[in-house]
Amino acid sequence: MTQQEAASMDLETMKKLIKAGMKKHRELMRDAAAAERYYRKKNDILKRGARGDTLENSPIRAADNRIPANFYNILVNQKASYLFTDPPVFDLGNRAANTAVQEALGDGFSKVCKDLCIAASNCTVAWLHYWRNENGEFRYAVVDSKQVAPVWTDDLEKELPGVLRVYDRIDEEGRKLNIYEYWDKDSCQAYSKESRGSLDTLKPYDISGTAWEPDNVPPDSWEHGFEEVPFIPFPNNAEGSNDLNDVKELIDAYDKVYSGFLNDLEDIQEIIFILAGYEGEDFEDFLQKLKKYKTIKVDSDGEGKGGLSTLTIDIPVEAREKMLAMTRKSIFEQGMGIDPDPQNFGNSSGVALGYLYSLLELKAGLMEAEFRPGFGRLVRAICRHAGVKAGKVVQTWTRTKVRNEVELAGIAQQSMGVVSRRTLLSGHPWVVDVEKELAQIAAEEQEAREQVDQYGDAFQKTGKEEGEEREKDGDGVKENGE
Repeated sequence: MTQQEAASMDLETMKKLIKAGMKKHRELMRDAAAAERYYRKKNDILKRGARGDTLENSPIRAADNRIPANFYNILVNQKASYLFTDPPVFDLGNRAANTAVQEALGDGFSKVCKDLCIAASNCTVAWLHYWRNENGEFRYAVVDSKQVAPVWTDDLEKELPGVLRVYDRIDEEGRKLNIYEYWDKDSCQAYSKESRGSLDTLKPYDISGTAWEPDNVPPDSWEHGFEEVPFIPFPNNAEGSNDLNDVKELIDAYDKVYSGFLNDLEDIQEIIFILAGYEGEDFEDFLQKLKKYKTIKVDSDGEGKGGLSTLTIDIPVEAREKMLAMTRKSIFEQGMGIDPDPQNFGNSSGVALGYLYSLLELKAGLMEAEFRPGFGRLVRAICRHAGVKAGKVVQTWTRTKVRNEVELAGIAQQSMGVVSRRTLLSGHPWVVDVEKELAQIAAEEQEAREQVDQYGDAFQKTGKEEGEEREKDGDGVKENGE
């Protein structure tokens, strides 16, 4: 088989793969776009007709405020900061492997973890891609989940034999191209077509170079040398859903009640005047005279019914306040977050604060269970690249939350002599790095011992000198006595 025939066969296979993969992927893209929109505070209430008001075109309904609530952004950011303000720490059991992993992860690992959490929360699954740059250095970055269509096996292990990445580019002639990359465990192939063209116009995408950067693309076919698909999935949960599904209807209800309340307040600020037997010609003349003279003149209609009255509307404030409070409470319960209302905290003890974090801890724990295999794959890929042996990867995760530091410090002080110093320092609220703190304590203890030794030497020296002086004085008395 010639190279041209092989390329033609691969092209036909690629067309079938795109047709099969994109059908299901479009549903994920639609849900992900909605979640990302709510994360940016672009709720459905901002859409025309979203108020659900049948009197939108009525002259009585002049106000049209659309106030979106930011609850979803708060829930997602709570989880991201709770899990990844302090990123996971990896220990492979030997110093060489640990050093290689730390150098490859670099200073941006904490931000990558945060981006993975937000992407998984919005898009059901986040994707991390790794590659080698032109200098052969290990690099990694978060890829937009809406660009990735994975190819999973049907067995129970659900392995990842390939990944289809789809995105748009503008070529040198200003044309918009749809780029299709297919990655397997050995190589990557790239294809393209014009955005308005059909799949029948698909052709190999020939690009010079051998390294893929976040803003570039690989050549049409090249071997990456990682021995596995260099895309790592980070699922949001085992159910395969995003975080918006649990709270969208509640947020929409809150937006409608809040915006409707504000619209009613604006609409009833205008007093409705009921006139009978007014001698003026029009309503504008009535308003001018009322403003100028603070009084108006009306005629009787012959039945004594001439006069002026006003109409006001009472708003059920208490019912709406209760509805908003109930909806807000349900949003944080169903979203498994913490309502940041200060009255929920107060001067709470550690047990009470722990109870406030119970739902968030449950949600974070489920995400941690899904993220651990992904981080393990990333660490082992770094070790293969660095040529070091990777044994068991021990991951240490740290939660970031509000704590009662006085209570924690008191517990640490009461535990002295019961547990080791290292354990006490690891739980102390002021200690960030246990190793550095132990080294500082050892240095201070050494300095204190040296000061004690200097004081003891000085004391011994002084005592010795005083004894010698006394001996000299005794010898002098003896000689004088003789």
